[in-house]
Amino acid sequence: MIDIVKTYNVSHETYKKLKSYEALVLEWNSKFNLISKSTEATVWERHIVDSLQLIKHISAKDKILLDLGSGAGFPGVVLAVACQELYPELKINLVESIGKKVTFLQTVNEELSLKMDIHQIRIENLNIEKVDIITSRALASLPKLLEYAKPFCKKETKLILPKGENWSLENMEAQKSWSYKYEVYNSDTSDVGKILRISDLRRKL
Repeated sequence: MIDIVKTYNVSHETYKKLKSYEALVLEWNSKFNLISKSTEATVWERHIVDSLQLIKHISAKDKILLDLGSGAGFPGVVLAVACQELYPELKINLVESIGKKVTFLQTVNEELSLKMDIHQIRIENLNIEKVDIITSRALASLPKLLEYAKPFCKKETKLILPKGENWSLENMEAQKSWSYKYEVYNSDTSDVGKILRISDLRRKL
């Protein structure tokens, strides 16, 4: 079990707030099927800590984060909780089109006293300024993710994307249509998972 206080430099207060979020996920899951029932027993490690590890790729110079397809809030809510203390100036935007999930996210936002901007809209229809960081977890394959992300990217935008064991194949496929710089990091919670850090995203002619 990962000690998040030591590993990710978060306070005991942040830990308690994340545990409160875990409780909300489990409470609402009985009615709204936010996550697979089979992962309820491992929600802390599989969903929360797996999301929290992305904090290592955020810095004080980042001002706007966009989480695409937020679902139950992984990683967007987890990062909002951690950044409330570590990077309080960071503005966090969550994008989710499904009404019941948006209702859950709004409840979390209020009960945990967060300041997330929650957009109930399809990603293709979202209209906001360019951002510093884009995250997304378990939404789509890498080629599709890059298509979703491009309208919100400037040259310096970082895409921080957790990926599974097929990340290399997805990366090869994406490079047929896209040019970008990338780094690959091992996941803290999965032996086969990786974190892709992408920047300088450009469409190939």
